[in-house]
Amino acid sequence: MPQKTLADTLAARETIYVNCGHPMCCKSIKLDIQALIDRLGPDHGSMHWDLVGLFGCSDCKAAGRDQRPDVLRMHPRLRRATAGPESRLEADIR
Repeated sequence: MPQKTLADTLAARETIYVNCGHPMCCKSIKLDIQALIDRLGPDHGSMHWDLVGLFGCSDCKAAGRDQRPDVLRMHPRLRRATAGPESRLEADIR
């Protein structure tokens, strides 16, 4: 059983980005978690090693560049803090 599933990620309203690892490109795409669930199933893992092999950079492929490992970054849902004189963004940790 995966450490964290796509269903867990969707429920937590987290965001996953896949970034091209080639230094000439560094393209970044926000993943559609619901589309991944529709394709892979809700119990598929959502951690880096569960997803990294599924993606490749189409821009680098079209340019004939060597394929570098993609980097997946997960961002927690952010909420506005209301305590204190200044409003700031902070991670919503459960």
